[in-house]
Amino acid sequence: MAVLDEYTYVFAIGTFFALLDAYNNGANDVANAWATSVSSRSVSYRQAMVLGTVFEMVGAIAVGARTADTIKNGIIPTSAFQNNAGVQMLAFTVALAAASSWVMWCTKHSAHVSSTYSLISAVAGVGVATAGAAKVQWGWNKGSGLGAIFAGLGMAPAISAGFGATIFMLIKVIVHMRKNPVPWSVFTSPFFFLIAGTICTLSIVYKGSPNLKLNAKPGWYVASVTMGTGVGVAILAAIFFVPFLWTRVIRKDASVKWYHVFMGPLLFKRPIVAEAEQARVPNYAVVQHDEETELSGSDKDSQELASSERDEIDLEKRQIHSNQRALESHKLTHKELVAAGREKMHAKMRLKRGPLGWAMRLLHNNPMGPGQIYEKKNMATFIKRVPAMITVGALYGVHYDIHAAQTGIAGTPDGERMAKVYAHAEKYPNEVEHAYSFVQVLTACTASFAHGANDIGNSVGPWAVIYSAWQTGNASASKQPVPIWQLAVLSATISIGLITYGYNIMAVMGNKITYHSPSRGCSMEMGAAITVLLFSQFKLPVSTSMCITGATVGVGLCNGTLKAVNWQRVGLLVFAWIMTIPIAGTLAGVLMGILLNTPHFA
Repeated sequence: MAVLDEYTYVFAIGTFFALLDAYNNGANDVANAWATSVSSRSVSYRQAMVLGTVFEMVGAIAVGARTADTIKNGIIPTSAFQNNAGVQMLAFTVALAAASSWVMWCTKHSAHVSSTYSLISAVAGVGVATAGAAKVQWGWNKGSGLGAIFAGLGMAPAISAGFGATIFMLIKVIVHMRKNPVPWSVFTSPFFFLIAGTICTLSIVYKGSPNLKLNAKPGWYVASVTMGTGVGVAILAAIFFVPFLWTRVIRKDASVKWYHVFMGPLLFKRPIVAEAEQARVPNYAVVQHDEETELSGSDKDSQELASSERDEIDLEKRQIHSNQRALESHKLTHKELVAAGREKMHAKMRLKRGPLGWAMRLLHNNPMGPGQIYEKKNMATFIKRVPAMITVGALYGVHYDIHAAQTGIAGTPDGERMAKVYAHAEKYPNEVEHAYSFVQVLTACTASFAHGANDIGNSVGPWAVIYSAWQTGNASASKQPVPIWQLAVLSATISIGLITYGYNIMAVMGNKITYHSPSRGCSMEMGAAITVLLFSQFKLPVSTSMCITGATVGVGLCNGTLKAVNWQRVGLLVFAWIMTIPIAGTLAGVLMGILLNTPHFA
């Protein structure tokens, strides 16, 4: 039994908000980190879910921090709690409640904010309410105070923009500006694997290895390992990747499969089995022809459907035809265009087989009737809808069309704005972009691994403090051991956030800021990684999400015009970042002040 058994309810509430904070971390921060790869079409949203889940959990559980800061960044001293374990439990519960509530509200409204900054601001608010404003570190405080946080908010995106633009201009000069860029993209790919491999190794050493303590090794050791890894990756790329890409892209052999990469140099001597007119590589264009299921109806799997389900789908197709004719018959208002765009996506989902299609059709065909929920008919309808609502909540994000949401709805101001932004971005051949999609997968997976190993401490630190104080009855010190089960639970919750709600942030990131492609995307991710490494060396707090956003803007400006960037979206992002600090801090401070001074009977 816990020592502070009378505060079990505080521990339960704190656990709920720790899980909510981790969920928001996945839905907001991790979703933004993967938005670049998804927007570039280097990976699909489903692949991002799988890779994000695997690398986040491996990073957190295998090499994640076994100790966490009890007071994030030393904003307030541990002495502020006067060695009262109950007050400390309450303080961190309030901080988690304020931070997670604010981030959840922002995620619901597709506003990207930093979960790290939210929690830091909430802790500062709690510190003001508990010990007074004089105890809060408002200045620089060796890079740990609020002054450093404000500075990082301005410096990190700008520096990241510079690094991202530099790397992309290197690719542009070496490859894109050539008369025949395809061979250049193939034979220079080991060089860019060298850069990516070195940066990724440094990320693991300095940001993704708290438990391994690799950053404590001598400088010559770190330099040897990072450069050796980068060179090793480049050599492997030259031996295996270049022949594979040469056969697929230059020789246009359509028979080449992914596993042929292990043949290495033997592919140079392999005769062409199935020569194609064009190299068979994915189409990386942001705006593509709408490959909808033919509404006239030839679903090759329809013969396998149950009769009732086939009838439902046929009825749905007829309704879509009818709706399309109705929409074409008159000019739509902005509100109608947005509703029509949403309905178009939902109509495609209702045509799908499986649980989501069933659930979407059930909800569509069983709307709530007139009157309030307590009407007898509405209560029966609601009970019938509950399983479908749960199914949609779990699977909706998996089938969400990220690119359609990013490009906007044709005819609306948003759609017209994005069309103008894309018009100012040069489009490069798919054969050229194909080489960089592999580099981008490498950088994205490494960033996810480093995030799981390091940034999970933002959520698990306060929860570990609450749990320790509840179990032992003692106020925690500045560093607190973290049980591995807490790392596992929160890393799984982060992944659930990415899978079920990450689409809400991805829809307004990536291509919503500027035109994406694999060569641009890998430049953005490497630029952001370098910035995070630079700031970590000076022990300055920085948000990975802010860095990737800054790198996105920097690469967008490489198109040679300010019009290639959606400055409206950038302005909204910056506004949300700035407002996070006072809002999260005020929420936590007010709530803590009320709870500490609540009248009660003696």
